[in-house]
Amino acid sequence: METAFTRLVGVRHPIVQTGMGWVAGPRLVSAAANAGALGILASATMTTGQLRAAIHEVKARTDAPFGVNLRADAGDAAERVRLIVDEGVRVASFALAPSKELIARLKDAGVVVVPSIGARRHAEKVAAWGADAVIVQGGEGGGHTGDVATTVLLPQVVDAVDIPVIAAGGFHDGRGLVAALSYGAAGIAMGTRFLLTSDSTVPDAVKAEYLKATVKDVTVTTAVDGLPHRMLRSELVASLERAGRARALAKAVRHAAGFRKLSGLSWSRMVRDGLAMKHGKDLSWSQVLLAANTPMLLKASMVEGRTDLGVMASGQVAGVIEDLPSCAELVARVMAEAHTVLDRLHDLNPPRPPHSLGALPPAG
Repeated sequence: METAFTRLVGVRHPIVQTGMGWVAGPRLVSAAANAGALGILASATMTTGQLRAAIHEVKARTDAPFGVNLRADAGDAAERVRLIVDEGVRVASFALAPSKELIARLKDAGVVVVPSIGARRHAEKVAAWGADAVIVQGGEGGGHTGDVATTVLLPQVVDAVDIPVIAAGGFHDGRGLVAALSYGAAGIAMGTRFLLTSDSTVPDAVKAEYLKATVKDVTVTTAVDGLPHRMLRSELVASLERAGRARALAKAVRHAAGFRKLSGLSWSRMVRDGLAMKHGKDLSWSQVLLAANTPMLLKASMVEGRTDLGVMASGQVAGVIEDLPSCAELVARVMAEAHTVLDRLHDLNPPRPPHSLGALPPAG
């Protein structure tokens, strides 16, 4: 299935595996790429050395195009951009809008720039700055999210920009792909659905928590870092929501100390990173610290399997996913379903032959 997006990045299918921290590593990214989708490597939880090694591992596993997700506000963003250019990575995606200068630097080197956005005005801004495509995530999506549903946000963005738009938030099958295409999107991006594959390195016990979740078990909370964050409801999330300010601050300091040891960041750098995530919000100091070390809370679950100590970012679709296919099986299934739906729609609405003047009934 060829779309403006598949032509832009050179993949076989209009499907993106999103850059999920601690989840989208070389194994998952290469499996998605080999399946014909665009796999995106999550770099925010890696040092530059680890990122370079991960890129090399993906290249060793696949010859297909893939991307790297970056934090535009990271202190070493320029260094990571140079690394991506030097390594010949096809796509750079961003969780936050990159600057005009950063977009220009990547485009000059032939890298396709695909920011993720959550509002029409953000799409208009990055498109004006030269972004090649955008991923638009509606409120159903996992992680930090907005409150506008994909079905409302997507057509707004499609109408506002003239670059390929990839729909995210609530997608897991071929019906969703066809629905996104009908809105004018050039493809879909899926996070939770790729997390729940056999190629994902997330521990089996954590995958089991996702599989048993219902739609109502996926919640949006501001208790973790002060920003709306969609995740599985757990005892940890409930305890953070119940905690008073002093207790929340103590928890935040403990988590921050662990992340500082893991990342090598100074306390001042962590606080700066946390403040950078405020986006104009009135965060408490505990929330600032939690915002800076949210990756540690995700690592506890996604890497260590400690669902009691970590959070599990999740799209609402976790409530309707019931199996763990390989990436190859998943992508093939989505595409087969999409073609079946399109064939069914064609059968229900066959093209009408054009009228000719000779075929018109006589007047009167």
